[in-house]
Amino acid sequence: MAELIGVIGTGAMGRGIVQLFAQAGHQLRLFDAAPGAVDAAIAFVGTMVDRLAAKGTLTAQAAADVKARVRPVDSLAGLAGCTLVVEAIIERLDAKQALFRELEAQVGDGCILASNTSSLLISAIAAACRLPGRVAGLHFFNPVPLMKVAEVIPGVLTDAAVTDRLKAIVEGAGHRAVIAADQPGFLVNHAGRALYTEGLRLVEEGVADVVGVDRIVREAMGFRMGPFELLDLTGLDVSGSVMLSIYEQFQHDPRYRPSALVPPRIAAGLFGRKTGRGFYAYPDGERQEPVEAAPPSASGTIWLDDRAPAALRALLGDAVVDRPDAASVLMLTLWGEDVSGAAARLGLDAARCVAVDPITDLARRRTLMRSPVTRADVVEVAHAQLGRDGGKVSVIGDSAGFVAQRILAMIVNTGCEIAQRGIASPADIDDAVRLGLGYPKGPLALGDALDAARVFEILTRLQAITGDPRYRPSQWLRRRALLGVPLVQP
Repeated sequence: MAELIGVIGTGAMGRGIVQLFAQAGHQLRLFDAAPGAVDAAIAFVGTMVDRLAAKGTLTAQAAADVKARVRPVDSLAGLAGCTLVVEAIIERLDAKQALFRELEAQVGDGCILASNTSSLLISAIAAACRLPGRVAGLHFFNPVPLMKVAEVIPGVLTDAAVTDRLKAIVEGAGHRAVIAADQPGFLVNHAGRALYTEGLRLVEEGVADVVGVDRIVREAMGFRMGPFELLDLTGLDVSGSVMLSIYEQFQHDPRYRPSALVPPRIAAGLFGRKTGRGFYAYPDGERQEPVEAAPPSASGTIWLDDRAPAALRALLGDAVVDRPDAASVLMLTLWGEDVSGAAARLGLDAARCVAVDPITDLARRRTLMRSPVTRADVVEVAHAQLGRDGGKVSVIGDSAGFVAQRILAMIVNTGCEIAQRGIASPADIDDAVRLGLGYPKGPLALGDALDAARVFEILTRLQAITGDPRYRPSQWLRRRALLGVPLVQP
């Protein structure tokens, strides 16, 4: 059934919401207090729809119909007949509360009032309203027509019928509607903290630099972008604020601890793409990344531990020898451990020890880890042999869990904690993260693909080695790992 939908605030998010719902057959009414903003938004939506027609995605008649369904209003009174009003104004609680109070005097009692807020509690917005039961969150992602997911967030007092109706409207527009509890960061922004905070932590510890972390995440782990590319895209001013807000709202839970690297960069105005410089520089709008050096040409022999995967043995071929005392390099495959600890535990010469991460896609990128005392010539031989087929190799400093294991374990653990807290269902968690953040799989599916028991092992070792409670396993993960139950199972 077609709705009459009002949209207040016609910036990037508001325009996208208008286009999505107009293409779905709804009538749209637009309001913005800024002079000329509504006209600019209508023109923008028209341009987007015309492009779809030019590509053959829409017929010329369908495009004309979409544009005809979008109309401006010059005051909130023009929204009187709406059955749903979505606000996409400034991210300030007082402004949203004042708007909703004024709206209640203009629309009927059956009209749903929805906020596109990404960080404010829906219950706090609804607290200013006469009828808090009709207030809910409806959080889209930019660009709205292309990001095929929206969070429907009921506040503490939101009527169940309101949640159901919003879910139906979103799904009728072709998007996946996920239900998220009214908790800090809701679902997607909450889940996204793990990639950012662990990436920052790795750089803080000197394990790898910004480029090195991004290359491992993007290539060895199969993500579309690394954490620092993403931070530059979203804007460090925005992401930094969200990181701090979620940390504070979850009572300083160490899992969400922000990085000390962020405040100085924000103070310097290095926000990312929109300022021309962030963790990367963007001359002419294009990300500048240093050229990766070719592997060295050193030769030598390698002893592999008995846990080395067959793919690694095949890659190294005739360089592999059977006895440690006959090898130039002692190469280990470790889970949740660092080279220093493994060498001491096994009684090996740490100066000849390196490790290769068995979790990553060796066909795309290999990660080589050294201890603080590993000799430079040993690293060169290991690097040369790992890259003997022309494959890419990242050399990192000693780290319990390498780069990929740490990041993946934290992503999975955060997803498990969201499930444990009842913020969203396992299916909604995985779909929201995959669609909203572009991960290759949702966090619970990623954990199942690796094996829950393995993720639990990595986190347990990380916590024991570092002493940091940020790595404590979620009870959702622990129980399913012990019982052999999939993480995606409710």
